[in-house]
Amino acid sequence: MARIAARPKPTIQKTLRVHNTACPECARTTRSAYFSRRAVATLGGTWGLQVQVRCCHNPFCGQRGRFYRAEEKGGIALAEHEFGLDVMALVGMLRYRQHRSVPEIHQELVVRGLVICQRTVTNLLDRYDELLALHLSDHDRLRTILSRQKRVILAVDGLQPDVGHEVLWMLRDCLSGQVLLDRRLLSSTEKDLAELIEQVKASLPVPMEGVISDGQHSIRNAVANALPGIPHQLCHVHYFREAARPIYEADRHAKKEMMKRVRDIRPIEREVEGREDTEAQAIRGYCSAVRSAITDDGRTPLQASGLKLQERLSAVSASLASVEEKRGCRRN
Repeated sequence: MARIAARPKPTIQKTLRVHNTACPECARTTRSAYFSRRAVATLGGTWGLQVQVRCCHNPFCGQRGRFYRAEEKGGIALAEHEFGLDVMALVGMLRYRQHRSVPEIHQELVVRGLVICQRTVTNLLDRYDELLALHLSDHDRLRTILSRQKRVILAVDGLQPDVGHEVLWMLRDCLSGQVLLDRRLLSSTEKDLAELIEQVKASLPVPMEGVISDGQHSIRNAVANALPGIPHQLCHVHYFREAARPIYEADRHAKKEMMKRVRDIRPIEREVEGREDTEAQAIRGYCSAVRSAITDDGRTPLQASGLKLQERLSAVSASLASVEEKRGCRRN
């Protein structure tokens, strides 16, 4: 779906000038040719950029007539893009860390005040993947980082944003946090994963001393074949999740029972629809707090969702009790 709203007008004006005014070939000072103007939407507002463009006019210079633009421009947005790099980074984080769909990402950006269509979200995801691949392909940078620590602890995990789509396999070093290889695979067979592990092993300048994964059978077999004799450990989060399963079940049951008592908040909201007085705004605020508490699942096993719900509902109840005490009103 294309965007149907007009571009917002810039709210922040900024002029970017060329810092290195010397020609890289003849070393003479370049002249200012013109200023290009563009609007870039960022998470902090829409920027109106005036980008200085300089040019060498030395008739004996091999770079005569070549234009040099302000260096800061590349740190704000990609060329010919109307959204900043911070928006692109947020799109990538929502997609691969929180596993949100394109419509959900689009809704999140709209809530943040950006005028954007779903098709642009897809384009930003493509650009994000390209930048990530370019960053990961910098082998000299990785070799320098890994050579300092003299060993690698490999972590293997697969990410599947949408059911039925390709799985993005990530192989990274646990010590430095650097991603060593990422590859989309239609299948997750032992042979496919073993090839990825062997490819990483061949490119490392230091030995691999251990592997961490979620214990999936295909990963276990792939590690055993590609890295014989290398210790393979279960990920701590998955280990804790399995160990805390009885507690998790009890916590989930407790949360289910608590949610039965606070689900009927919609009738309360209907009673104050159309009202804008202070009391109605306070009621809507309490209803929003309860709804937010219900939908927050926490992150197992370290954050029990039932206990978290109980704490947040207790805070709401304590606030209501304080209001009742101050105003002398009656709670239903």
